[in-house]
Amino acid sequence: MFQRNLLLVTLCLALAGPALAASGGHEHGHGTPATLQLDAGKKWPTDAALRASMAEIRENMAAALHDIHEKRLPAKGYAALAGKVEQSVSRIVAECKLDARADEQLHIVVAELLAGAERMAGKVKGASRQAGAVRVIGALDKYAAYFDDPGFKPIAH
Repeated sequence: MFQRNLLLVTLCLALAGPALAASGGHEHGHGTPATLQLDAGKKWPTDAALRASMAEIRENMAAALHDIHEKRLPAKGYAALAGKVEQSVSRIVAECKLDARADEQLHIVVAELLAGAERMAGKVKGASRQAGAVRVIGALDKYAAYFDDPGFKPIAH
């Protein structure tokens, strides 16, 4: 089931169009890196499914933060954390219903979450698992800065 969900997430992201590049470059079709932008100076709207899934990712990362900082989180711990991030992202893809412009911006955050999870899972040769966790936390910071989720607080790190 998990593999099917991960495949679904990957397929959805691939079909999302030029706003995402799975390579991590996040390029639009014009060779310009995709960057998060506010909506005319305002944060993008969210829905209940997105808020719940992002809160779940935040909670899981915050719970492991001390062990990550102290370099005490074992490989199995990183792998489990990566699996939780991927499951939450699967729910975002399946349940989140934003307008096209907000969704395009969200895809940038989702790509960062998945890239971090991939590193935490040990799937990127030469990348540290800790660097993956840092990338996920960075994506959470971006979510807080660009999306209107009043209950969401970035992880203090």
